[in-house]
Amino acid sequence: MANLRKACPILASADIVAATQWYRQNLGFDVLRSGPDYGIVHRDGVELHFWPCKDRQIAEATSAYIRVENIDDLHCQMLRATNGGEISTPADRDWGMREFYVTDPDGNLLRFGQDCHSDAVT
Repeated sequence: MANLRKACPILASADIVAATQWYRQNLGFDVLRSGPDYGIVHRDGVELHFWPCKDRQIAEATSAYIRVENIDDLHCQMLRATNGGEISTPADRDWGMREFYVTDPDGNLLRFGQDCHSDAVT
């Protein structure tokens, strides 16, 4: 029987080397690959891939949802996202998730979420 194991969003980037460095310096990802044609960053089992794209509108229409534990602690670790990007305040949403959002310098949206009923929510 075949099973799905992992999803790796592929995000648009005008400058992949700069993007992977931004993710390393501001969001705590490790850089697995960083070149002009493709990039990969990794943190806590999550991989994000990057492909070259100069059209910012494509990145601005792209997002990835990442489920997390200890969302408020993670938000504190990612506050440097303001260095060229944006970060929202964590908030409980009507759909039962506590979420915050990061927009990277290319315009890609990362949505971080934790079930409001999880024991890790403070």
